[in-house]
Amino acid sequence: MSEPNCSSAAWSCVHTFLCNSSVLLNLSEMEMEDYCLSLDDYLEKYLGPRRSPVFLPVCITYLLIFSVGAVGNSLTCAVITRHPVMRTPTNFYLFSLAVSDLLVLILGMPLEIYELWSNYPFLLGKSGCYFKTFLFETVCFASVLNVTALSVERYFAVVHPLRAKCVVTRAHAKRVIISVWIASVICALPNASLHGIFTLPKPRGQGEGRELSSATCTLVKPRWIYNLIIQISTLIFFILPMMTISTLYLLIGVQLKREKMLQAKAEHEISGPRKVSLRIRQPQARRQQVTKMLFVLVVMFGICWAPFHTDRLMWSFMDEFSSVETFQVFEYVHVISGVFFYLSSAVNPVLYNLMSTRFREMFKDVMCVHKRGAGHRKYSLSMTRAMVRSILSDVANGNTAAEGDYEFYECHENETTCD
Repeated sequence: MSEPNCSSAAWSCVHTFLCNSSVLLNLSEMEMEDYCLSLDDYLEKYLGPRRSPVFLPVCITYLLIFSVGAVGNSLTCAVITRHPVMRTPTNFYLFSLAVSDLLVLILGMPLEIYELWSNYPFLLGKSGCYFKTFLFETVCFASVLNVTALSVERYFAVVHPLRAKCVVTRAHAKRVIISVWIASVICALPNASLHGIFTLPKPRGQGEGRELSSATCTLVKPRWIYNLIIQISTLIFFILPMMTISTLYLLIGVQLKREKMLQAKAEHEISGPRKVSLRIRQPQARRQQVTKMLFVLVVMFGICWAPFHTDRLMWSFMDEFSSVETFQVFEYVHVISGVFFYLSSAVNPVLYNLMSTRFREMFKDVMCVHKRGAGHRKYSLSMTRAMVRSILSDVANGNTAAEGDYEFYECHENETTCD
């Protein structure tokens, strides 16, 4: 039998093996298969598709979320920094939340979209991989701690109003917010340190070294450490805070219900709601309005972040022995969790606009500021104060249709010297 003509261009990969017995004898069946694959097929075999199959719909969704979130959170920050009337302890926490959301949208979302477009190679290197993981971990922890601190502040303001005079202050809110971010940065370090750049080795017979075009930002340290960190962080930074927040708002609801019953009793005793003093009606209306908005914010926070933590927990319990169906379910959970994760960064300003007349008014003022001079802005703020006093008079006279128009201003007015 004649030997094959190894120089012919028509010979396939298998015939190449026959012409190079030293390669053939040293390769396993899987290595022979890898040897015959093109570079793209080799990368797809071990890393999956370069581009996500759901890239287009997810990208469109992300861009819509980015548009709403970037504009809304920027307006929130501008409103709180531009208007002294909005610099209340509660709004400081909302400002911190807005900063966290902007970091996610401006720095995190572009990286996410690029990875959906091209999962590999990761072009930012080891430092970029650390930064990406560190950023997402930090804002995740900072968001939940901010919401928890905000709920505690609401609890004291409603259930312990006398104590809140010295506890719920701007100085105290600033200290808490700084502590929240420091704690978030420290707690984000362990998970970030487990990630790095992973590259596939070149197929045997095609040279030594690593295939640089396969670089991905992923877990590079032992999996059990990552699983432990994820499970502990989910418990500490989601399950326990949500249980705490739920308990606090339950107590707040009981207190507001008690106040409503006392008010109804007082109205009955003096025969007519229009004669109830401002001191009885106005503080309760303010607390109810602010608390209602923040309660909805917390509910949306829990809904948006639950898929994210479900995704992380699910991945921490999966291994190479998990079924194909489990991996398929995880792919859907991963996509949904990403959408809700970014949605949480855009929904807060929408809630402020829908549920707070004060925020809605200030949003309009900031968006139209280029049409006004400084003198007009001072006049506008003066008119706002006059309007607040008018609304308070309406409430005192039993006109409760204007509820909520004064809540944030009143909180600011009632600041004590404790800070």
